[in-house]
Amino acid sequence: MHNRLKKEIVLVEGSRVFESWKNPPPPVYMEYFFFNITNVDEVLLGAKPKVQQVGPYTYREYRYKDNVSMVENGTMVSAYNTKSFVFLREKSVGDPAVDIITTVNIPGWAVMNKVKGNFFKSLMVNAMGVEVFTNRTVQGLLWGYEDALLTKVSASQPDVETTFGLMYKKNGSNDGEFVYHTGVNDYMDYGRVETWKGESQLTFWKSDHSNSINGSDGSAFHPLLDKKERIYIFTPDLCRTIYMDFEKDVKVKGIPAYRFTPPRSVLASKVENPDNAGFCVTPQECLGTGLLKVSPCRKGAPVVASFPHFYLGEDKFAEAIDGMSPQREHHQTFLDLNPTTGIIVRANKRAQINILLQRITGFPKTKNLKETIFPVMFLNESVEIDDNSAARVQKLLLISNLVSNFPLFIVGLGVIMLLILIVLLVKARRQKQTSAEDDTSYSPVSNKDKDDPQNGAYIGLTSKSEQQA
Repeated sequence: MHNRLKKEIVLVEGSRVFESWKNPPPPVYMEYFFFNITNVDEVLLGAKPKVQQVGPYTYREYRYKDNVSMVENGTMVSAYNTKSFVFLREKSVGDPAVDIITTVNIPGWAVMNKVKGNFFKSLMVNAMGVEVFTNRTVQGLLWGYEDALLTKVSASQPDVETTFGLMYKKNGSNDGEFVYHTGVNDYMDYGRVETWKGESQLTFWKSDHSNSINGSDGSAFHPLLDKKERIYIFTPDLCRTIYMDFEKDVKVKGIPAYRFTPPRSVLASKVENPDNAGFCVTPQECLGTGLLKVSPCRKGAPVVASFPHFYLGEDKFAEAIDGMSPQREHHQTFLDLNPTTGIIVRANKRAQINILLQRITGFPKTKNLKETIFPVMFLNESVEIDDNSAARVQKLLLISNLVSNFPLFIVGLGVIMLLILIVLLVKARRQKQTSAEDDTSYSPVSNKDKDDPQNGAYIGLTSKSEQQA
């Protein structure tokens, strides 16, 4: 049965999983939560930021593999992961086109960090007018708005994009070409990423270990999972590979699953986890456990990634912001995988986008700021297997269990039949002995004893029938 699973769970035309891999049937939802700052003036004077979480703003995420083609004699497959988003008002707290959020002015901070240390450029940016915080609609923050400062900068630098949005150009687009292993040669390679954008290694970080592209893209996992193994996932959003370890057994719609979650060591400091030293491009990039500065792959912008509410991070980051409350139930990232098939039965991907606030020489508005990791938004991308897919998986698991346990059933049936045979043999033997006893008895030759002076009374054998006669 395992050999058959290995042969059928492969990324080739006609296999059981190929169509669902290209067009996943379960609905995927993307929730966005924003942090609205309520004491801007006080923060500019050096006070502790106070934020209020606003959300979710929920979108149905449609994803499919585009331009799929087999390469390397069918041992690999090339594809683009295209995603599009449709707003769901009934699952949201408000209208993204109306609701206003007060947050960090990310384009302004990006420009200030770009020109810091250059007196004349800093002077020019100050003259253009740069603000530390901004008021924007949720729609603008997500999908893009025309920024006045970027427009002015683009006049002298035409390559500068004048529109900014956290999800700008991500609706109906893709992250670039992926080449995956089909699993034909080795089932353990099923869905493993070989190259991204034509490269097998990243170039953002300082070490080969940090630049490595390992595991899948999070959409496919090999069958016959083991609790002791570590799951690797390459995530373009973080510009790196992360890993997950087994946490516990769970059940989703009657389907058994292993829950895998990223441990603290994934975003640990280089002191806690020396393997993470390569993510510190400069000493200033190492911010501590629970944070990853992704500036190298975000055009130098001071963007910092973390788990929501700084979950699994050092306490000081959550304590620096009034309104942070990290909770495992709401902020943990996890994958629930059926161990037999490797199919995702439930998943929650949760990540937070932050901005590093600090004093920048040449910009007076930042002079009183305390160095703070300021939370802008966190997302929750969730999926749960649909009922039709769950029924097919349950049927497959039932067949697998029956086939796997058939030898035990045969052995058990044989034991039962053997016991029945023994019981019947014992019973037949007893009946035979009873019949023999009934056919033979001991009695005197006559009613009158014959005395033998030497041997006593004489007793002879005669059949019972003769005696009765």
